[in-house]
Amino acid sequence: MNLVSAHNGVLFEEGWSVVVQARYKVAAAALAVVVVLGVFMPRMLYGPKVSVETVTQHNFVQTVVASGRVENPHRIDVGSQLTGTVSAVPVSEGQRVTQGTVLIQLEATELQAALRQAELAEQQARAHVRQLKELQEPVAEQTLLQAQANSDNAQRNLERTQELYDKGFVGAAAKDEAQRAAQVATAQMHSARQQLTSVRKGGSDAVAAEAALAFAQAAVEGARSRLNYTQVRAPVSGTLIARNVEQGDVVQPGKVLMVLSPVGETQLVLQIDEKNLNLLHMGQTALASADAYASERFDAQLVYINPSVDAQRGSVEVKLKVPTPPAYLKQDMTVSVDIEVARRAQAVLVSAGAVHDIDKAKPWVLRVNQGHAQRQEVKLGLISNGVCEVLSGLSVGDHVVPVEAAAVSDGMRLRAVVTAKGALP
Repeated sequence: MNLVSAHNGVLFEEGWSVVVQARYKVAAAALAVVVVLGVFMPRMLYGPKVSVETVTQHNFVQTVVASGRVENPHRIDVGSQLTGTVSAVPVSEGQRVTQGTVLIQLEATELQAALRQAELAEQQARAHVRQLKELQEPVAEQTLLQAQANSDNAQRNLERTQELYDKGFVGAAAKDEAQRAAQVATAQMHSARQQLTSVRKGGSDAVAAEAALAFAQAAVEGARSRLNYTQVRAPVSGTLIARNVEQGDVVQPGKVLMVLSPVGETQLVLQIDEKNLNLLHMGQTALASADAYASERFDAQLVYINPSVDAQRGSVEVKLKVPTPPAYLKQDMTVSVDIEVARRAQAVLVSAGAVHDIDKAKPWVLRVNQGHAQRQEVKLGLISNGVCEVLSGLSVGDHVVPVEAAAVSDGMRLRAVVTAKGALP
């Protein structure tokens, strides 16, 4: 009996253990079902969680964004007018210079000597003019007076001799000698008068002397000009933006040695996509920044729109003037420009990232409506910098599903999670 009882007891314990283990498995399975239902039931009943954006309202400015470069209205190519050897280059690239500053100095010894020779020739010609006035003219006057006196005396002598001849007191030889002497004296008087006329102002000698002086003066001016050409000076004030010459170089006319950017109006030259051409008009304002000073902004104004389109790039060249350019702005700097083309007060705004078919005739969004994604056509106005103005179809405070949430479709249940910020201008 004891053996039977012990055996029955062991069997009972083993059976109970099996029952307990079975109950544990059932409980674990029930718990797992509860956990699964807790996790997936809301998704099945209410849809997945989806981050959505909020439609907002703000003042909105539409801009056309482009990049370009800084440019002055014109540049000046600087070169030498002589062939010569460079003896000095006293300026450097990037330096600001004033009008008249020496940029390049050429060897000038030979031209200095030529100028000295020309100046000496001028002094000689001037001395000759003075000699005519101070010496030759007075001498000619005295010579004429003397010749006049001799002529008068010879004429009186001829008259007396003629009387004596007529009375028979002298012979024909005496009369002929008196006539010859009178003729010689008259000729000498005419010669002296011509000499005086020649050396006086307007006479041939005076004109020739004055012409020689003028020629010598012109030679001096030419020599001085050639000497001045040995100093290449800045024609206007500005900044040297290129330098292609060094001491010892042999330069020739026609070769560009330096490029000068004159002081004056600063312009920004941009290439605008031709699709934005209809948005641009003269006088529009803009904010610009140099890439090297991205945090610094300065004002600009649209002053030129090229009437032709660059077919290769599909763009239009425009120019903006900078009324007060910052000191750091330099020629050929790269700049980024936002041209204001339109402005709206308190516009209804949505992110461009939430608009489907934004570039087509009927754009649309997925608007959250009572826990469902609902397709909603919208009418758009201004579009700029990833933000769209909504003219109709949405109201301030509406929630929309971003386009990147590709798994969400029209009519689908969802749980909106407002984590993304609304559209900001």
